[in-house]
This record gives sequence, structure tokens and C-alpha cells, in this order.
Amino acid sequence: MPQSRDLHLTCDFYTTLILSPRYFNALFKNIISFGMYLENYEMKTMVSVFESNPKTDPSEQKEKRKRDCNNDPSDVEGFKGPWATYTDRVHFARPTEEEKKELAVIFAKKNKPMRFIEPEDMECKSTLHIDDPLDYQGRSFLHIPQDLDVNLRAVEPPEKCFIPKKCLHTFTGHTKGIQKINYFPVSGHLFLTCSMDCKVKLWEFYKGRRCIRTYTGHSMGVRDVSFNRNGSEFLSASYDRYIKLWDTETGACKAKFTNRKIPYCVVFNPDEDKQNLFVCGTADKKILCYDIRSGEVVQEYDRHLGAVNSITFVDNNRRIVSTSDDKSVRVWEWDIPVDFKYIADPSMHSMPAVSLSRNGKYLAFQSMDNQIKIMEPMANFRWKNKKTFRGHMVAGYACGLDFSPDMSFMISGDANGNLVVWDWRTTRIFERIKAHEKACMDAKWHPHESSKILTCGWDNHQKAVIKFKNIISTDNKGYIFKWNH
Repeated sequence: MPQSRDLHLTCDFYTTLILSPRYFNALFKNIISFGMYLENYEMKTMVSVFESNPKTDPSEQKEKRKRDCNNDPSDVEGFKGPWATYTDRVHFARPTEEEKKELAVIFAKKNKPMRFIEPEDMECKSTLHIDDPLDYQGRSFLHIPQDLDVNLRAVEPPEKCFIPKKCLHTFTGHTKGIQKINYFPVSGHLFLTCSMDCKVKLWEFYKGRRCIRTYTGHSMGVRDVSFNRNGSEFLSASYDRYIKLWDTETGACKAKFTNRKIPYCVVFNPDEDKQNLFVCGTADKKILCYDIRSGEVVQEYDRHLGAVNSITFVDNNRRIVSTSDDKSVRVWEWDIPVDFKYIADPSMHSMPAVSLSRNGKYLAFQSMDNQIKIMEPMANFRWKNKKTFRGHMVAGYACGLDFSPDMSFMISGDANGNLVVWDWRTTRIFERIKAHEKACMDAKWHPHESSKILTCGWDNHQKAVIKFKNIISTDNKGYIFKWNH
């Protein structure tokens, strides 16, 4: 290249090159934009109009891969058409017969199913703790008492409910944490408790407040209990993967059910003509409906994506509402295994505990983001956003909750052992009672009492609190005592 002496150029050398307008404009824009020549892919491929381009020159193009073609349509067996393989394709050798046998042995060991350990089934027995199960008239302890100042057969709730202020009684008997409380149907003069000590106990709510009977038959902690419609039988669901049907009066175990998965909740169908059916939510994402007469599964609801935590009957027992670890709420028509309503939102959390109001108009959900959310099942299952109760700590705990009979208060346990009482109308906290030293796992308002609540927790005790206007005394451990008069 000749040296440039008479041209005003910034470089020492230049050369003449005939380019197409497209390439010249691309090079010019690079120099204007960056002040220098950029050797990008487009510049490297730049050629003059008189030079051969390998992209357009047939002599410079690479040969295409050839196919092992047989385009003769008359050759039925050998015709390949456009599906022929390439001639330069490398075919890998297949394993020999000996290698196949060795591989089969290796894969058989890997795919060998794990041996399932059958859940341990303990001997079922019960212990009666009272001298005589019959009264002087020959009536069982299941008989609803009529010599109290409260009508336990009343259909209407108390006219006015009050916030509890005083611990009335502490029930002792369990040796480990208590998980659930369940009142006797209609009257509530008895109640069941299930505990991590593998036992279920039946207690008196009135009079002597004695432990009437202990039901033993599980090898692991009991998660849930549920009475049938008249209270003559109840179900217990345990971590040993068994659901057992008990006779409340005699303590006999009538039947046992298992699908080899842990049942987290169990409930009888409340309809009078369906007392032979119950549903349970299990750890394998299913809701199973059992017939206690045959012991077989008669229906299966399997649309959840996580363990099922709660099942609630709504709309005159024609529908069930279920919650799961998949952070969703599903609504099902009874005996139809496809959910007709699916409620999920990115802001929703798991809701392990649900309570239905006495009038059936509201569902309360205990959310793991320390909130209680309210749903209206009679209004197309819409959330009632103005009714959100906050101020308690329940993250990581399936703490139970309940409505007051007159719908004026909402109550719940929390992880700090408190019984929290909210005003239903304003959603503000009215009272925070220190009920237990450890987590308060359940709280149930008595259906016929204006100010009596049962609470249970992981400190092995269940307590009854009552409205009391006198002085309250506590010890250094947080227990509440009643003054003796």
C-alpha cells in the first residue's frame, strides 16, 4: 500500500477497496459511532464486489450431507423418502446378550420397591374412671342432665355473651400436649380431648368435672377426634396411620381404617341418613370417604396438591370445604370428586384450622400469616375482607378458633399460650388471656354458656375459663387461680 502524504488522514496507510453500499454504510456507522474500526462478525465477512463470497459462490460452498435415499415408490419395503438417514451417521453398537443380562441385574436392584413398614396396631382398650357408669335411675353418663341452671337442649344460643375473665378449673390427666377438643353433640355436657400421649379422654363439663373414660389403642399421638350425630360413637385419627371407631359408652373399638397414610383430619357426615359415612384428609393429598359398614373407601377426592388439613361441611351438609398445604381452598359437592370452586391467590398462606359459625353464614380460617380470614359460604364463597382479625402469633401452629354462640366475639389460641378474644363487629382485640405456658392449640366456646370456654395446649392441661368480676391472682408461672370464698 502506498503511503499517504498528501491526504489529511488520521492513519498512516490507506488502500482502495470497492464495497457494496450496504457494507460501506455499516463500516461508516461504526467509525462515526465509536471513532474506530470494530472487527465484529459483520466486518470480518466484508468483501468487495469483485471478490468471491463463500456464501454466494457455489465453488466455495461446503458440500451438503448426503442421505441414503431410496425414492423409488415402487419399492414398498425399501422406500425411505425424506426420512432416510445420513450416509455419514455413526451407528453405535448395541450391548451384547451378556451385557444385557448384567444391566438387567443392575436396574432391578435400583428399581426394587422399598418395603413398606406396616403401621403398628395396638390392642384397643378403655378404662372407666368413675365407680358406676349409671345413675340412680339407670341412665348412662351420655344422658343429658336436666338439673342444671342451663337448658342444654335449647336450640337458640345465649342471648348475650361475655368475655371470660377467670380460670374456673384445670383438667389434668394427659401426660403430653393436647391437640384437639370436641364437645358432645347438642348438649356439650361432655367433651373429648386427644393428646400426643396416644390417648383419648372423655370428661365431664359440669358437676364433678371428672375424667369419665380413657380410650387407648394408638401407638402414636392422636391428631383429631370427631363425634357422630348423637354422640354414641366417635372417630380418632392418629399419626400411626389408623382411624379407629369407638363406642363412647362402652369404650369398645368397633372398627379401624387405614390407607397407610397419616390422617390429619376426620369428620362424620352430619346428615342423619348418612351416619355410616365419614371423610378424612390424609398426607397423600386425598380426601377419602369411608363406609363404616364395609370398611371400604366409597369416594375419593384427589385434586389437592398437598396434605389436606381440614374438612368442613357447609350449605346444609351438601358441600364440603377443604384446606391443604398447597395454600388453596377447594369446595366440593358431596359425592362428586371434582371441585366446583378453587380458591387460590399468591398472597394466600396455608390454613390448617377452620371453624363454621353457629348460623352457618361464616367460615373462619386460621391463616399461617397470623391472620384469621372470614368467608361467606352462602354468598358464592367470597372473602369478607373487612372481617380480618390480626394481633396473634400462630405461624407454624395449627391453633384452633371458634365463634361465640351469639356471634359477638371471635376466639383463638396462639403460639404464646394466649387465648385471644376479638370483637366481631370492629375486629379489635378485646382481651388477651394467658391460658397456657406453651402453645394454646385449641379453644372452643360452650354452645349453651354465655362466658365459658375450653382451651387446651401443649402443657398437658386443658382449662375452663369463666367470666368473674373479682380479683384475679396469678403465680410466677402464669397460672390463673380463683379466690376461695
